[in-house]
Amino acid sequence: MQIKKVVLPVSCILFLSMFFFQSCITYKNVPYFQDFPDTAKPAIIKTIPFKTPVIQSDDILSITIQTIDNDITNLLNNNNGVNGGNSSLPVAGSSTTPGTPNQSAIAGYLVDKAGNVELPFIGEIKLAGLTTSEAHNLIKKEANKYFNNPVVNVRFANFKITVLGEVNRPASYIAPNEKINLFDALGMAGDLTIFGKRENVLLLRDTLGDKQMIRLNLNSKDIVSSPYFYLQPNDIVYVEPSKYKIASVDAIRNRNITLAASALTILLVLVTRIGK
Repeated sequence: MQIKKVVLPVSCILFLSMFFFQSCITYKNVPYFQDFPDTAKPAIIKTIPFKTPVIQSDDILSITIQTIDNDITNLLNNNNGVNGGNSSLPVAGSSTTPGTPNQSAIAGYLVDKAGNVELPFIGEIKLAGLTTSEAHNLIKKEANKYFNNPVVNVRFANFKITVLGEVNRPASYIAPNEKINLFDALGMAGDLTIFGKRENVLLLRDTLGDKQMIRLNLNSKDIVSSPYFYLQPNDIVYVEPSKYKIASVDAIRNRNITLAASALTILLVLVTRIGK
């Protein structure tokens, strides 16, 4: 009876404390866009115009050139990612399948430190600083010198976004297109866990060799007006754990210690009684 009297109050305290932490998280900090009025009337929020990302050194580009001659087309594209200035690079936790975390290699043309790629027939061509649309026009102009009405396609092969911290599937993801926003990335990562700090998400971005660090608030409707709402290649999104995560972990640890101590006490009592 004395054992039950000791164990029961401790268990109740732990249960109530965990329930308190969970209730605080659930009803206070979870909803996105908390400052948006709870009404069925639609509202228009001004957004920052989308800024098309530009090609930089170390990007990997998927470039295809098609002609009316199938043999020439195969020659131009079969070696994509193998020879010359091409590259087939592994990217940890990423995949060429959009939105799928995985371990695989990304095939394409590596932009060298000088901003150039080496293309069959065309040779070395500078693409750094251009959008994929501008790169398409430049490559098509050069290809017209060798082929009749070539069809050119240029896109990022390594538009990689990394999502870390309190999300359900932290990993690096290949974006399905160039126009990807913060919520798209979080959606690919399975959304935030219940313990993620929605009001203080950290964005890390490479800018001309420097690293920018920006704090973003997902609880505010103004997030869609932020110049950082749309992501750039190689952005890192980090979701910080809330203080309730630490409290919850501590509560679980204390519960396990209490249960272990209770089991040990019961065992000692049984051994003592058997000894008598």
